[in-house]
Amino acid sequence: MMKCAVVTGSNGFIGKAVTERLLSRDVHVYAIDLNAESAVLHNDLDYIRCDFAEISSASDAIKTIPDAFFAFAWAGSAGSARTDYALQLDNARYTADCVSFAKNIGCSRFIGAGSITETETRLAVLAQNNKPAMPYIYGTGKAAAHEIGKCLSADLGVDFLWATITNAYGPGERSPRLLNTTIRKMLSGEKLEFTAATQRYDFVYIDDVAEAFCLIGEKGHPFCEYTIGSGTAQPLRLFIEEARDALAPGAVLEFGALPFTGIDLPATAFDIEKLRADTGYDPSVPFNEGVRRTAEWISGD
Repeated sequence: MMKCAVVTGSNGFIGKAVTERLLSRDVHVYAIDLNAESAVLHNDLDYIRCDFAEISSASDAIKTIPDAFFAFAWAGSAGSARTDYALQLDNARYTADCVSFAKNIGCSRFIGAGSITETETRLAVLAQNNKPAMPYIYGTGKAAAHEIGKCLSADLGVDFLWATITNAYGPGERSPRLLNTTIRKMLSGEKLEFTAATQRYDFVYIDDVAEAFCLIGEKGHPFCEYTIGSGTAQPLRLFIEEARDALAPGAVLEFGALPFTGIDLPATAFDIEKLRADTGYDPSVPFNEGVRRTAEWISGD
């Protein structure tokens, strides 16, 4: 059982949710973030403001050897910053630096946050005769962090676990990613244009994501990769229609209005059975309930 953990990127969408879930489990958290103030206040939380280019400077503030190190710090995970190759390469390097930092503070268990974009990127970038789009630079950065981090961990004697998130959503998200933007457009009555939306997708509510990371930290097997999802992957169109029915009944959805330039991922990319088997993970928030909660938060924000 975890008694102490480090969380980097603790003020971000997922980092904050995991920090709060760990604290609810009576885990002492060293929360490391670049922002001036912690987004979470708790007696069992020590907040450390730190530039990740200088992560080693945080070592003096950590007084207890952590049981787990959760790495969420990542700049440019949405929007045009996904195409910034210097930024994404720095992200990968900082993740590797965090592995070394975990070793230096005596932590023997490292949990990295991956993205399903890694799988899509490999298919798009390595395909013969395909001209991949610039946003795949983000996925390349994530893949580099995953692979370099795993090699480095093996060399240093740190147990490495990697969690691939399908598509997290929920209260607290402010990014321009697809579902968040769509919910906001539905609430404001804006035009709703999409691709044909026949590609396979999955969305997982932020509370389930946070619980999954806690379970991986406690029960995940060393040097294994886990997919965090809802377990109900389906064509994107069905998710969009369900969100419309929950938030804006009668709203017109213009499928096919936008071109689709991505990759239709295989069902295996969304398989959460290993996570279920190894940790007991059981997602609990249905999609229609999750979008309602998200919409309520957006309306009151």
